[in-house]
Amino acid sequence: MSSAPAGFEEQAPYTIALVKLTEGPMVTAQLTDLGDEPVRIGMPVEMVTRKIRNDGDERGIIVYGYKFRPLGLGPH
Repeated sequence: MSSAPAGFEEQAPYTIALVKLTEGPMVTAQLTDLGDEPVRIGMPVEMVTRKIRNDGDERGIIVYGYKFRPLGLGPH
């Protein structure tokens, strides 16, 4: 699928991955800060807090959540 769901259009295109956490569970999450790095199975990643979307109403609420980026990129 090449189109983003409602509320995520301004972020498209983006990469989604299944990330296995150290604690055991697996989560579906957006990858960020990839640059030219190719995505590969087993790629080490770290969780970061990023903007997910704007609420869209007159209050202008920005929703933040978790995404994952390649490990070792440092602060952004």
